[in-house]
Amino acid sequence: MKKNNILEDSVRLSLEQYFSDLGDTDPSDMYEMVIRCVERPILEVAMERAHQNQSKAAQMLGMTRNTLRKKLIFHKLISLD
Repeated sequence: MKKNNILEDSVRLSLEQYFSDLGDTDPSDMYEMVIRCVERPILEVAMERAHQNQSKAAQMLGMTRNTLRKKLIFHKLISLD
């Protein structure tokens, strides 16, 4: 029995809409675009769930605190201090 993955389904539907909107235009840098669109909300939710504790959020995400910090700065979710 196939188990539906709502996140996977949402991404697939969004990409289908993206291609529909493009029409005959060829996409470029699609992978990077998707990562940018998905990464920010992942970071936001992890930080919310970790009550803004970067070490805890990094552990939840399976990355180092330094990597998380770089990503938070990149997405302007925290400022350089």
